[in-house]
Amino acid sequence: MSKDQPVPPEKQSEEDATLTANALKAMANPLRWRIICALGSEELSVSEIMQKIGASQSNTSQHLDLLRTKNIIKSRKDANKVYYSISNDQLLALISNMRSVLCPTNLED
Repeated sequence: MSKDQPVPPEKQSEEDATLTANALKAMANPLRWRIICALGSEELSVSEIMQKIGASQSNTSQHLDLLRTKNIIKSRKDANKVYYSISNDQLLALISNMRSVLCPTNLED
């Protein structure tokens, strides 16, 4: 079975199911979802993310840390700035699909 094909439910381990559920819970927070959407396919610094979502530095950093520990985003340090981006292309595609399905304009049908 290739990496791009979904694992049938009967073959998914308990650990995989728990990791998946925890990642989805992390994304379910409105501010964290706004961070994820702000990042999109870009790499942004903390200050750029703060400007896009309108949250304080400490609040933004706390949410970024949680998303990083859940492997939803990754960080890169350059001198005194930390840059964040979505951790991989598959996750970026999932987030894009979730946005197109779940954004309010698509729920009015």
